[in-house]
Amino acid sequence: MANIFSVVPSIGTSELIIILIIVLLVFGGAKLPKLARSLGQAQKEFKDGLSESANEGDSGGASKATGSDGNQGAPGKNGSA
Repeated sequence: MANIFSVVPSIGTSELIIILIIVLLVFGGAKLPKLARSLGQAQKEFKDGLSESANEGDSGGASKATGSDGNQGAPGKNGSA
């Protein structure tokens, strides 16, 4: 399998400046901080989800088999449906 970075050319400074100008024109100066904040929050949630799924994979799914009170298969607090 070929390395994807050997096919895709690198982005230089002039290309980045052009991309930033286009983003500024499309979204406007007032919305850029909101956009950056929402992108940061989405990235944080994605990383949290990845680490959470990795932790579930390490535990062998034991946390899924237990109820909220620690009883296996018991939907209610006293085990009654």
